[in-house]
Parts: sequence; structure tokens; C-alpha cells
Amino acid sequence: MFLENRFDKLIKLASQSNIPLRLELWNGRQVSCSPEPTVTIVIPTLSALRYFIPPDLNKLGEAFVDGHIRAEGSIHEVFRVAQELAVRFTAQTHTGFQLLRRHSRSRDRKAIQYHYDVSNEFYSLFLDRQMVYSCAYYKNESDALETAQTQKLDHILNKLMLKPGERFLDIGCGWGALIVRAAKQYGAHATGITLSENQFNYVRERIRAEGLQERCNVELRDYRDLPGAGQFDKIASVGMFEHVGLKNLGLYFGKVCALLKDDGLALNHGITSSDIDSREARFGAGEFIERYVFPAGELPHISLALKEMAGAGLEVVDVESLRRHYARTCREWADRLESNRDRAIAIAGGRTFRIWEIYLAGCAYAFANGWVNIYQALGCKAKNTAARQLPATRDYMYAGAETAIK
Repeated sequence: MFLENRFDKLIKLASQSNIPLRLELWNGRQVSCSPEPTVTIVIPTLSALRYFIPPDLNKLGEAFVDGHIRAEGSIHEVFRVAQELAVRFTAQTHTGFQLLRRHSRSRDRKAIQYHYDVSNEFYSLFLDRQMVYSCAYYKNESDALETAQTQKLDHILNKLMLKPGERFLDIGCGWGALIVRAAKQYGAHATGITLSENQFNYVRERIRAEGLQERCNVELRDYRDLPGAGQFDKIASVGMFEHVGLKNLGLYFGKVCALLKDDGLALNHGITSSDIDSREARFGAGEFIERYVFPAGELPHISLALKEMAGAGLEVVDVESLRRHYARTCREWADRLESNRDRAIAIAGGRTFRIWEIYLAGCAYAFANGWVNIYQALGCKAKNTAARQLPATRDYMYAGAETAIK
């Protein structure tokens, strides 16, 4: 009776808050917490009530992913309703926590492979044709995802002022879109590194298919193991430093600086915490992501990232938030995955599909509402400040692909 009594109190408060939720219980009882519910949650057993006492996002996510409850309605509405429950019934003093995790080469490789080696085909169900798994860049409301992702690639390469013949490194190259564009459209000698074997094999074949073997290559390598110093004119890292760890940010940016030539440019594109102390997302969201999606992931506040960049010897010359762009990107990904539900389940299974659908919808909500942010930070290896040839304005960054080889 304890669980049922606590649950009845939750239902009463949810109804007073007009949360658009309908509940269907194992005993045939049905309750609507508002006149027009947008989400129905089916609770098939008495024991499943424990996930609602109190209903934080970690426990509700676990119940959803592992099939202890079922949710009906748009996945975006499912997350929004879960968030409303968590906000109403999780202690308001909870502001997240900071957990500094151990990061070794083997641990980081396993974490990367857990996230990225689901299967290339699975990712293709929601990514664009180039398989770009990072924030798109929408210049217009009418931009398709494919257009916005190409615009993002050019936005990065234009910020770096990449020129023909320059040596370019992409740390955490994903499925290779950035290095292929750098080599094919900008004439650079591009190298990408990844810890994902699936990505490595995919990129290697893509380079061969494009006939770019002379100007483009990929390596299965940890960034800490890259040899040499001062060998790259330009470096980009897109969606990778989230895996580095807060304690390793100095090491990470120090390695980037060491690999750059004097006065070379480096661009870091990464998700950041909105908490000034770099603490986890609130209401159980951080615990859910750590457990099911990004093991060992840690998000610094932008102030910490910039401090570590400067401390490593990189003069920060430009910072841009793309938070609103990522909210739209994640929403489009979630919708694409939902439209390919049957194929996704056939490839990865129902549990993995549920993890990803709620994760992508949650990310869209988190970015839209400022729970997290994403920044592009451009740095220059500060060796010869007086001689550095940087444009006086930001106009060059918005030239599209006009600097590319035609």
C-alpha cells in the first residue's frame, strides 16, 4: 500500500498542475491529469510504481528504456511530460553534481565504441547523407538538414581560413564528412582520427570511393598518441572534447597547441554545461545520459573551456554559440529516427531504439531550453602576435564555400 499511497499523492499533485498526462494502471484504473492529455503512460505492474517515487528523469528513463512502462504520444511530448513530472516532484534544491571520472586510453576507447559502434546503418536512419553527427548550421528557416550540415562544414573551414596545400587535422572525425570536404573542396591535405572501428572502416572506404587517397587519410588513433609537433596548419575538433574529461582539458588543449604550427588556427566545437561549476544536468538527466548514452562523458562550462584553451597557449579569437541550431538539429534527428522506427528496431533492437529516441528528444528539449549549450571556440597558437594575419572583422566567416576550390 505504501507505493500506491505515494503514487496517489503524485497523481493528485499532477492533476493540480494540469500536466497533460493520462495514466493506465495494471488494475484497469485510468486517470487523466488534465482535460486534454498529450501523453499516455501505461503502468503494467504494481512494482513499476517505484519509478515514480519520486519521478526524476533517470528513473523514468530507465523504466521507459527497459520496458517497465510504455509511453504513447509524440516522443517530444513524452519527454516534455516526463520533465514536468521531474521538475514538480524532484527536490528543487537539486542542482546537479560534478563527478570527475577516470579517463584512460582503454576506458575512453570503450566509451567511444559503446556510443558510436551501434552500427553505421542505424545512424544513417536519422543523420544526413554525409553522416554528420554534430550540430547543423541553419542560415534560413527553410534549410533542409542536408543543406544545413554542409553549411556547418563550410562554416568551420572558413573560420579556419583553410587554404589549398595546408595540413588539416580533424580530432574525432566521425564518418569523415569534414576531412573529405577539406580535401575535395578546399584542397587541403586532411587527416582524421577516431577511436570507433565502425567509423574508421567507413571513412577509409569513403576516401577510396572519392579517389582522395593522395590528400586524405584516416587513422584509428587516440589524440594523445599523435606523434610530432608543429605539423598541422589547422586543426578542428567537432563533438569530441565532451569525451575528454574535465581533469584532462589542459592536456587536451595542450596537445592541440603542440600539434599546431606557430600562428596556426584551431577550432573546438563542443557541447558545454550551462552550470557555471560544470555540474551534471539536473533532475536525473545527467545520470541517465551517463548510464545509457555517453559513459564517462563530462561537460565543462564555456568559461572553463576557454580558460584551459588560453592556459595551453591558444589565444581565443572568436566564440560563437550554436545552441538554437542544435535544438533544431536534434529535433530533426528524433523525427527521422521515429519515421524509421521499424527499421531501427530491426537493426538495433527495441531497447536501443528507445534509448536513442528519448535521448534525441531530450537533447532537443535541453538545447531549446538552455539546459546545455554548444560553442565554437576559435584559437590561434600565440607565438608571433604582431605578425599574425587575422582579418579585422568576422565577415570572412560567412562567405559560404566561396573560398573553396571550384
